[in-house]
Amino acid sequence: MTATQFRTCPLCEATCGLSITMNGDRIQSVRGDDDDVFSHGFICPKGTAVKHLQEDPDRLRAPLIRDGETLREANWEEAFAAVERGLGAVIERGGKDAVALYAGNPSVHSLSATVMLPMLIRALGSKNFYSAASVDQIPKHVSCGLMFGDPLLIPVPDLDRTDYLLVLGANPWISNGSLATAPDFRGRLEAIGRRGGKVVVIDPRRTETATGADEHLFIKPGTDAFLVLALAHTLFDEGRVDLGDLEDHVTGLADIERIVEPFTPEAVAARTGIAPDDIRRIAREFSDAPSASIYDRVGVHQHTFGTLTSWASDVVNAITGNLDRAGGRMFPLAAHAQPDPEEPRGRGWSTGRFSSRVKGYPEAFGQLPVATLADEIEEPGDGQVRALVTIAGNPVLSTPNGRRVAAALSSLDFMVAVDPYVNETTRLADVILPPPPLLSRHHYDFAFYQLSIRNVANYSPPLQTFDGPDEWEILARLALVMSGGSAAADPHLVPAMGLQYLIDRAVRPGGPLEGHDPGAVATALEGREPVEQILDLRLRSGPYGDRFGDVPDGLSLAVLEANPHGVDLGPLTPRLPNALRTVSGKVELAPEMIAADIPRLLADLERPADDMVLIGRRQLRSNNSWMHNVPAMVRGSNRCTLVMNPADAARLALSEGAGARIVSRVGEVVAAVEVSDEMMPGVASLPHGWGHDLPGVRLSVAGANAGVSANDLTDDALIDPLSGNAALNALPVTITPAEISGNGHAPGSSSSGSPSKVVDASA
Repeated sequence: MTATQFRTCPLCEATCGLSITMNGDRIQSVRGDDDDVFSHGFICPKGTAVKHLQEDPDRLRAPLIRDGETLREANWEEAFAAVERGLGAVIERGGKDAVALYAGNPSVHSLSATVMLPMLIRALGSKNFYSAASVDQIPKHVSCGLMFGDPLLIPVPDLDRTDYLLVLGANPWISNGSLATAPDFRGRLEAIGRRGGKVVVIDPRRTETATGADEHLFIKPGTDAFLVLALAHTLFDEGRVDLGDLEDHVTGLADIERIVEPFTPEAVAARTGIAPDDIRRIAREFSDAPSASIYDRVGVHQHTFGTLTSWASDVVNAITGNLDRAGGRMFPLAAHAQPDPEEPRGRGWSTGRFSSRVKGYPEAFGQLPVATLADEIEEPGDGQVRALVTIAGNPVLSTPNGRRVAAALSSLDFMVAVDPYVNETTRLADVILPPPPLLSRHHYDFAFYQLSIRNVANYSPPLQTFDGPDEWEILARLALVMSGGSAAADPHLVPAMGLQYLIDRAVRPGGPLEGHDPGAVATALEGREPVEQILDLRLRSGPYGDRFGDVPDGLSLAVLEANPHGVDLGPLTPRLPNALRTVSGKVELAPEMIAADIPRLLADLERPADDMVLIGRRQLRSNNSWMHNVPAMVRGSNRCTLVMNPADAARLALSEGAGARIVSRVGEVVAAVEVSDEMMPGVASLPHGWGHDLPGVRLSVAGANAGVSANDLTDDALIDPLSGNAALNALPVTITPAEISGNGHAPGSSSSGSPSKVVDASA
């Protein structure tokens, strides 16, 4: 018997609604949900991959534990007993800091992982927490934390009302958006033109988004901060600064004028590759538009000036009156968020509460840069990392100097992975604990509704059963072990403590449930799974919540369950100054930490350009390495190619389809050349997330379409010092002709490590 179920797609940030036809317990078809309040039927090719990911024969159905050089299937009790022995021994010898925790990108797409990860971090008590954020968006968290007092208070472009959108380092036609949750991003950009607005893309590659934009300008990778500060310089120079409604809620404007003074359009033109007249014209168009927004993303965050670029972009939004106003950059108010206080208040925010042991990198957003994880594993001494727990992560492919990372992981005393696959990283684990597949999980987008261009909420219950523990239970049992307890203890203890903490905060004076009895609140949440209880509490005490009877028509989990197509909570509305958490209660335009980094940027202004630099590339049928084991997502011609400008190809004696050896300070790979004038001269592009031909990997489809890993080239010594983010773009490389083999490596070259637990560091 067939039935249609509705669910939010968990595969990227767009949160599109899916209409899934089930035949009993089998998926018959997947299409877009026409009645979804946000996506209105839009779906990208990744959405249809949900069926294969649910049914993938390579997906683990039971835990694996290491038996010598092999991983064998085990039952859950045997697996957790091995975890307790392995982690317990490392903690006993080296203390809590001897264990590191890494959370990969997919963890933020999981309700259980999002809810449980903070509890896991607290239970472990190690400073060695790392995540995919430090190869992605952490510059935005740092700049927003310094400017607004909260690293999660991130303004997003109000796409549906803007008149002028300036896109830096983003390709949302392909990525579907990032740090801006917006189903059908392409359609929303096209709508800007239909209502008489303009979209300008500045990128070293003429991306799919740039092709569809009104204007595209090439820029030399890594120089975006110069461009944005030159825009700000022009605004001051021509008397175009206008804070609008923010005038009484901003501090540091005079400091900004002083900071941008050296960054004239003429001074930055050679370094950026953009003519002074174009810089001035864009500044004028931006300030003249009825509303405008700079949308900066991963291409400008993944270099050594990522935080400065992120900060400068929001400075330009602010000084043109486009911060916290319709059509500019606005602050979402998620259904599960804390309501804004009656007046701005806060303790401010900073980085550097602690530092990494080996290189002294400061903590940012509660974590250390993953670029230094290998240092912490390899360097002997007190606090040396000897065990690792990964949650939905694949750092061998996704973090800098992947070959070194693989060698470091293989030297650990113990490693446990929560992951559905034996991938390039988990093949090195001692225990793999597979979570339920996608459609067997509860789903609510905690992270992405905080970044949504419209306030909406949707909840998806599990559609299929899973013969094993829920993901929250797996993580809870890990937390019990990390805190010194037994993996056999009741896992409900962990989320129960987390729930009680949240209740106590909500009912305290000034809290959203002030005056409520905490016991009555707890009783009202009974009868649900632990993560559902926490979600329900967050919804009911949130800005639209029913406050446990105080607001009869308010939001709750029951309301979301009764509305499977979602609940529309309306367009974004101004939230400043009340949402601010700075000490001053104002937008801090020129934070001291930012101002202190400007001399480093000025020194780089005169640096000669590298002969060739490498950047990444997003692809519609790929979501990092997630999609490469789905046949439909890798069908067609080879997509792991090195794209370069015809002039560069001719200069370097390379031709279409020929092999090219790409060499960086840390490694080399060989890839097939694709010649295209979409690339700026002096820039080559290799996509991220490939390199699936490593020994021990159990991904049959991905292995047959292996490609090479761009992160065998990226340099773990290159980071943005303000945030610790890895510089995966603007990487200096040397490119020469090479013979290409079937696996994309030069004949005789080695790949990133071995399945053995002992690997030579040079491998």
